[in-house]
Amino acid sequence: MDDVLPPDILGRSRTRATIEEGNGKSSQKQPASFRRLRIAMISDFFFPNVGGVEGHIYMVSQQLLRRGHKVIVITHAYPPHRTGIRWLPNGLKVSKFLFRERIELVHGHQALSSMAHEGILHARSMGIRAVFTDHSLFGFADAASIMTNKLLKFVLSDVEHVVCVSHTGKENTVLRAAVDPKDVSVIPNAVVASEFTPDPSAPQPGRITIVVLSGLVYRKGVDLLIAAIPRICARHSDIHFLIGGDGPKRIDLEQMREKYLLHDRVELVGAIRPSDARDHLVRGHLFLNTSLTEAFGTCIIEAASAGLFVVSTRVGGVPEVLPSNLVELAEPDEDDVVRAVDHALVHIRSGAHSPQAAHDAVKSFYTWSDVAERLEHVYIHAMRQEDRPSTWDRLCSYRACGPIAGLVFVLLQSVEMMYLEILRWRWPDESIEVALDWPADDVTSDEKASSSMPQAS
Repeated sequence: MDDVLPPDILGRSRTRATIEEGNGKSSQKQPASFRRLRIAMISDFFFPNVGGVEGHIYMVSQQLLRRGHKVIVITHAYPPHRTGIRWLPNGLKVSKFLFRERIELVHGHQALSSMAHEGILHARSMGIRAVFTDHSLFGFADAASIMTNKLLKFVLSDVEHVVCVSHTGKENTVLRAAVDPKDVSVIPNAVVASEFTPDPSAPQPGRITIVVLSGLVYRKGVDLLIAAIPRICARHSDIHFLIGGDGPKRIDLEQMREKYLLHDRVELVGAIRPSDARDHLVRGHLFLNTSLTEAFGTCIIEAASAGLFVVSTRVGGVPEVLPSNLVELAEPDEDDVVRAVDHALVHIRSGAHSPQAAHDAVKSFYTWSDVAERLEHVYIHAMRQEDRPSTWDRLCSYRACGPIAGLVFVLLQSVEMMYLEILRWRWPDESIEVALDWPADDVTSDEKASSSMPQAS
């Protein structure tokens, strides 16, 4: 991986050296055109559920608050009723809430989030700027992907800017949603490096432990893992597998272990709490990822930060994540995965891999403060666009989404606009109480923000 980062949305060149090392913080100086924004993050994926998108929204929001912006999160309710989470079931509450909080920019997350799509449509009808982040890769052939891509094309035809987590993800989104590549930026995920530090004590001597941590589902390449484990164990008598995670493919792993009599060499530990991920990772020397599709691969940088050498399939945005001295890539093929593991074991046994050096590299590459800074430039770019599309222009952009789908989208948007006018007549803007803005003087570091992050129960 080159030390030169992709240019930001304003075209400024960036290098790894511009990221302050040590405490993982970037400069808090604001751009000359900076002004405090009121931002609404909208997604179905947020706490108390735990996942990559949920953590991304939480950490980015904390950093944007730190940089002086007002940030709220709009999500759906989780049963049983949760204190402090508002349920917004219809357009009335969404539109009233956006007006009440005086939101200037809506940021939707994830293509599979119906709430993000709905929130962006309401916001655009109210004249609010919109940005969308696509966190995943999708295909083009199956029915579910076709429907998702058509809906995404509809929504993204009327946003100021799109963000993807990798260059591969950008190419995928551009093709799926037919958006102009100039309107798409790449901003990767990050990791709180202080939470994934190497264990100074050496793992159990006399054997090398290969760690796996993922959902045990087809998309994560568990079938590939099942095929490779017996061959790797047969070639190396000192190898031990430590597999964390749960899912429908766990029974297949258990059957493989039973068939090849590998009970003492393949340990299945089940689901791992996010707070225990580091403790699971540092029990090994090598991290194995066999995913069949991956937009970014946050688990890879977490493993590298914990000091493990990484072996991963060359899919999606994975080749962009780490430099070649920290990762060995393989094609999503059984033979090549075995080859890559063999090569990685030679590297580890030679003593060439330094866990602390890997941690320091990841710490300098990925920080949430840098992600927030780059995202802030996207927001500035979105707010600078003075010419807001007219109602006619918006309807024309929806009509261009397809001969049949375009007509459906125009009809839906027309109903949305009429509904909004009815709401404004029934509840005039001046009748809606405006929320107070709290002073932005609570500075929260990456470490403090992460330590207060909700955990799975």
